[in-house]
Amino acid sequence: MSVIITGAGGGLGTAVCRAFLERGAPVIGVERSWREAPAFPAVSADLSTKEGCGAMIAEARKHGPIDALVHLVGGFGGGSPVAETSDETWDLMMTVNLRAAFLAIRAALKPMLEAGRGRIVAIGSRAAVEASPNFAAYAVSKAALVALVKNVAAEVKDRGIAANVILPGTIDTPANRRAMPDADFSKWVAPDSIANLIVWLVLDAAGVSGAAIPIYGRA
Repeated sequence: MSVIITGAGGGLGTAVCRAFLERGAPVIGVERSWREAPAFPAVSADLSTKEGCGAMIAEARKHGPIDALVHLVGGFGGGSPVAETSDETWDLMMTVNLRAAFLAIRAALKPMLEAGRGRIVAIGSRAAVEASPNFAAYAVSKAALVALVKNVAAEVKDRGIAANVILPGTIDTPANRRAMPDADFSKWVAPDSIANLIVWLVLDAAGVSGAAIPIYGRA
């Protein structure tokens, strides 16, 4: 089973790639640009465009059938109440967290539907289902992602394809530690915990689809 992992070079992506490789699953990592070549096939693509997602699938298919898409690409931004949220912030969150997911999932669905099998897992956020004051753009973009994945699951439920979304709290990554140096990191979600859940959904959880699964840590 070959697994496309977007955002593969990030803090969470590194843990997810490692978890799949440890299970013997071939990984195809995707980033907008790679700082250094990983020890598995790597694709450079801009997932905010239809062309970039098409190129991702075309490159991935050179390595064999596409069995799963794990979409980790996303961003966090805002920090203002709705009345003060800029158009730029709103558009950025919708592009990074929703548009990229829609384009990547749509592109991956085509070969999966042809093959009659596939697994899709996306990373949402706790903020998608719980109010997040002053971060409406982020929360709404993640809530829309949950709706997207649930609709995909409903559409392909009889086509051999499963689609699920994970809702983590704050993830314990180097980037988040730099952004919030005074936080209690012990309450955050470990990337390995999320990675193990993703691996289970892709490799072991036959019949699980349309789920929005919380994984909050102790925060």
